[in-house]
Amino acid sequence: MNDQLDERKVKILNAIIQNYLETGEPVGSRTISKIEDMNISSATIRNEMSDLEDMGYILQPHTSAGRIPSDKGYRFYVDQLMQQKEQEISDMQSFMIEHTEKMETVLKQVAKLLAANTNYTTMITAPKSKNATIKFIQLSSINEEQLLAVIVLGGNVVRNKIIDVDEMPDQEMILKLNILLNSALNGLSSEQITLETVAKLKTSAGEHSNLITQIMDVIGEVISEGKEFEIYTSGATNIFKYPELSTSESASDLINVLEEKNQLVDFVNEIEESGGDETGIQVYIGNESPMANMKDCSIVTATYNLGEDMKGMVGIIGPKRMDYKNVMENLKTLRSQIDDIFHKEEP
Repeated sequence: MNDQLDERKVKILNAIIQNYLETGEPVGSRTISKIEDMNISSATIRNEMSDLEDMGYILQPHTSAGRIPSDKGYRFYVDQLMQQKEQEISDMQSFMIEHTEKMETVLKQVAKLLAANTNYTTMITAPKSKNATIKFIQLSSINEEQLLAVIVLGGNVVRNKIIDVDEMPDQEMILKLNILLNSALNGLSSEQITLETVAKLKTSAGEHSNLITQIMDVIGEVISEGKEFEIYTSGATNIFKYPELSTSESASDLINVLEEKNQLVDFVNEIEESGGDETGIQVYIGNESPMANMKDCSIVTATYNLGEDMKGMVGIIGPKRMDYKNVMENLKTLRSQIDDIFHKEEP
């Protein structure tokens, strides 16, 4: 018999393996036929199961009418699963490469994908730096009264700010200001920008020295924003899949934590202050979490690093009986992908 599996046989084999993994009991054709979206008759399933047995993918224990996976069946399932996960990782990487300039969109999508892959609730913080540095500044005119300042911080965090001006510099002067600002400020943090540096910029800007003051104020705002962070969450409704978390009081408390986010912010800050963000993956079980509403949960966190002191955190929240191995593998993979993407050499 041809050893190649068609789509229907793959669907039935996957259903047998998944059902056996869940129950530990041999799987019969009637069980398979009742699976939602199977849409295959019991007679057809019996014929296909007979073929799968002849091909060596499933076995029939002598004491049962049902079938169980063989080593060959398990191998097919695992290889298929690995291929699928590799494709998911590749899709995520392609998505992130395409959207690096849209950090918020990327992070929300990452949280959503992670929640779908784990069946738990996920959170991810936007990258922040305790010592944000200026990487690039570009001024361009929008109209006769407004300049757009595009400011890139270390870690490729991009911020756009509009500056109202009394007198718009001509294009030649805007080019000169761009050169002056990038030459003087590239690689500096707010603490490293001295009064002398600003005075020199004002002198070089001549009649537009007041504009330098406005630009420096905007840069200060941007660097300050770079030290703060947003938290994006996904999969809150996954809480209801676990009986110990889905009671009205427990679920309500957890949903409030995820919506309000103040406790999550405090939790992340506490981890950072304790040095936990330097040690990779961390697991907080029950009362180990500083959040009272999380006493029935486990939280697994990992830090991702964009370089240049730009860091963020990914977290997975679930019941204490969560699949820790799967969660850790997902976090390791995700952290590695983020690190690889943002550490690519720049043009």
